[in-house]
Amino acid sequence: MISLRSERRAAGAVIARNFSLIRRYLGWELVFAFYNAVNALTIGLIGLAEPGPGQGLRVLYLSIGALLWNFLSVLFFEVSNSVMWERWEGTIEYSFMAPVRRVTYLFGVCAYAVVYGLARTIVVLVAIALFFRVPLAQADLPGALVVLAASSVPFIGLGLFGAIMPMLSAERGAQATQVIQGVILLVSGIYYPISVLPHWLQPVSWLSPATYTLSAVRGAVLQGQSVASLLPTALGLLAAGAVLVPAGLYAFAVAERYALRTGKLKRNG
Repeated sequence: MISLRSERRAAGAVIARNFSLIRRYLGWELVFAFYNAVNALTIGLIGLAEPGPGQGLRVLYLSIGALLWNFLSVLFFEVSNSVMWERWEGTIEYSFMAPVRRVTYLFGVCAYAVVYGLARTIVVLVAIALFFRVPLAQADLPGALVVLAASSVPFIGLGLFGAIMPMLSAERGAQATQVIQGVILLVSGIYYPISVLPHWLQPVSWLSPATYTLSAVRGAVLQGQSVASLLPTALGLLAAGAVLVPAGLYAFAVAERYALRTGKLKRNG
């Protein structure tokens, strides 16, 4: 019981530390939030470019993509770049030498990413709601929320794999995570159906959790699909997370041992 309490306090300390960094760089956070909101509005305006009876649905289709990509990309970015920020602050060696289990440290990072991602997404959602009048009469919002919650698990797993890159290379690790993020954006049908992708690229989209998340959330919002009908997709996302998260933790542990053995953590980048 004492050990569990201490681990919970340690995870809470990691979360508090990361939110303290937000206060430290509050100006940049405001800029990022403003950019995300403007980017989502710009994408939504594309739906108004072609007049017609389905204009509102097109705006909603694009806005859903912008909202979900904002949430999922923040999850991936915050988890995968946690090591990069530690290098930037010069605290990575202290964090890794602290008497905290690595699982606890990573759990704190992931929990912070979920809360932070939700906060950023709410800001974008408010901006979209104030800017557009989109039809939500037949939307099943509980179903969309269930799928969104389930999708956070596999994206945390992907973020753990991405966190390996900055640990192994101070110069090129962050760039590698951006490449992974870009591939997910390309193949997941964020702003268009995956049927428009080249045939040779479409099978890659089947491997992305974002593909199923977007399809299910759009089904809930645009077609009113219920929680019961979306449950198989949610369970599939949780199953993917049950594989990706332990695999990501194992890969991170292997990479950490290699980085410590080769002295790569000494460099602040």
